[in-house]
Amino acid sequence: MTYKNFTVARDADGIVVVTWDMPGRSMNVIDQSVDEELNRIIDETAADAGVRGVVVTSGKPSFSGGADLSMLENSFATFQKMKARDPEGAAKFLFDSSSSIQRAYRKLETCGKPWVAAINGVAMGGAFELCLACHGRVMSDDPKAKVGLPEVKVGLFPGAGGTQRVPRLINTQEALTMLLQGKSYDGAKARKLGLVHEVVPARKLIAAARKMILDGLKPVQPWDEKGFRLPGGPVYSAAGAQLFPPANAIYRRETYDNYPGARAILKCVYEGLLLPIDAALKVESRYFANVLQTTEAGMMIRSIFLSKQELDKGARRPADVPAAKIRKVGILGGGGFMGAGIGYVTAKAGIRTVLLDRDMVAAEKGRSHSAELEDKAIGRGASTPAAKDKLLSLIQPTTDYADLADCDLVIEAVFEDSAIKKDVTEKAAAHMKRGAIFASNTSTIPITGLARNFPRARQFIGIHFFSPVDRMMLTEIILGKRTGDKALAMALDYVRAIRKTPIVVNDTRGFYVNRMVLRYMSEAYNMLIEGVPPAMIENVARQAGMPVGPLALNDETAIDLSYKIMHQTVRDLGDKAVDARHLKLVDRMVEEFGRFGRKNAKGFYDYPAKPARKHLWPELKNLYPQQDPDRIDVQELKNRYHAVIALEAARCVEEGVVTDMREADVGSILGFGFAPFTGGAISYIDGMGTARFVDMCRKLQKKYGAQFKPNKLLIEMAGKDERFYERFNPKPRAERKKAA
Repeated sequence: MTYKNFTVARDADGIVVVTWDMPGRSMNVIDQSVDEELNRIIDETAADAGVRGVVVTSGKPSFSGGADLSMLENSFATFQKMKARDPEGAAKFLFDSSSSIQRAYRKLETCGKPWVAAINGVAMGGAFELCLACHGRVMSDDPKAKVGLPEVKVGLFPGAGGTQRVPRLINTQEALTMLLQGKSYDGAKARKLGLVHEVVPARKLIAAARKMILDGLKPVQPWDEKGFRLPGGPVYSAAGAQLFPPANAIYRRETYDNYPGARAILKCVYEGLLLPIDAALKVESRYFANVLQTTEAGMMIRSIFLSKQELDKGARRPADVPAAKIRKVGILGGGGFMGAGIGYVTAKAGIRTVLLDRDMVAAEKGRSHSAELEDKAIGRGASTPAAKDKLLSLIQPTTDYADLADCDLVIEAVFEDSAIKKDVTEKAAAHMKRGAIFASNTSTIPITGLARNFPRARQFIGIHFFSPVDRMMLTEIILGKRTGDKALAMALDYVRAIRKTPIVVNDTRGFYVNRMVLRYMSEAYNMLIEGVPPAMIENVARQAGMPVGPLALNDETAIDLSYKIMHQTVRDLGDKAVDARHLKLVDRMVEEFGRFGRKNAKGFYDYPAKPARKHLWPELKNLYPQQDPDRIDVQELKNRYHAVIALEAARCVEEGVVTDMREADVGSILGFGFAPFTGGAISYIDGMGTARFVDMCRKLQKKYGAQFKPNKLLIEMAGKDERFYERFNPKPRAERKKAA
């Protein structure tokens, strides 16, 4: 028979090679058609007496990225529609649809014919669960080949047998680490753990898989054998008693119980290992259907997976502008930490890079930064000396603006000072070719004003990077009032080349992400001034889902930068533009105490020499009278953090700063780590409901001040309890109709 997604060929030895190669896709994914065809292949090969065994592999460079999560999103949408008229039927539909592929895998491993997975590249999520269901697994030794179960990172967990097969194959503690952290492994590590049986060169994969079958591979999994023993020992044993209580404590310490998918992993493993495999798989399916219904899973799937993927592919790129070929990029201030970081990721993308600074010592420092990052990568096994040499050969330190003459793009990354930016922009413009694009990496100063320093405003744009550039995955592209489509297309092409996720925002002071960051840190200032103990400020922020407390974040971004931004804002907009209490606090930190942040090892935290760890500055608690921590409402502090950030996001939507809700959510998560379990700042409001959110904000406003005042758009939407993704749906009408 013929299939759309697979080719099936049987050789003279009776071995069937099933090659997964979905048409029109760069990577195989599991969707309904794959599920249906895989079931047919299992049935047909099992029924054919001439089939000795089956090898499943991929016709693409990677094996598969796993499940098509839009399929799960559509299943949940159908469930929601059914729920009102037939709750029991809706629940059964969700259970059946979400566990369909799991049942196919169980049928595969009990079909009576040996199956071997020939893993030629990346095999993630549901695709690796397919491999785990096979009786044998052979993996390529290519360093790019990885296997893993990353579902927890998008709010789910492995629901096609992963929570049951992994701890039946390897030590339970290692299994929990893999599942809860969404870890992936190369062939050597996977074989050492026991996740795969053999690792061979890619050209020998099929031969090795065939040999396993010809050598008599049993078509029975270890857990289906009589007398099977768990590698990590029974749950009710000394080993189990030493594992599960601390595992639960570590889970709560790391997640603060904000992630239903992670919670379900612990439950599935604990309960499943007490049961035979078939009963255990039913436990997994029930938890999976339950997690799929949670607000957290729905929002995380949409933002962290689907929306991010759409933005990475250029959802906001002008369609009528041809793709730009970026051969050379110049960076002004290339010796500074930010400029050097931009230089590194640019050269890493294979683009010739000019690092321009005031003197050669500074410019060479920028190149040395790239060398240091490559040395660290070599130490981790993520790079090689040859790759380092190639990267450094692309970087040209200079003090001469004439070296910018053939650059396609010039990025300004100097100090956050309008006068300095004006000076370097004018000097660069005098040497740039007419078609080149100029971008400013300013973090707060409006792009429209800065564009006045450049002779061709349509070719001026903002590309705001986040620090450290090599690790932060977001870039914020800012449109000035006169920025043209060519500049936008060039910026998006560049960001895609350096493998970052872009969001496009309109011009305003602080743009989008930094407006929320400043609100986050500003609310911490309020709490500090109110006498909330500094440790409580930081710890409750972590409990609220933030990756780092606001005081620690301020240290990372630099307190003296906050000082410069506040004083620049006062110069531009007047004294009332900044809270006088906040200005006094930052002035004291910088001027009186000389505490600039991590950069000088003194900020809200002290940073002693290693191996000692950073700790809050002991004198911080003496700056303001302290409240009794036992009388402070922890949930209210969490609400303040979430609300003050989400309100700023809503204001940005009302002002037209951000126009695409996908960018609003993805930007808030990737930009500074806003509580990923909420799906982002806008999804936080939608998940709660606008009416309930506005009610909460009004109570906070009455108690704590105007920063919690709901804007007009929110009040209007709350009257109808309207959601942002309803009112500002980013997807084209035809696409929405198809999904429905």
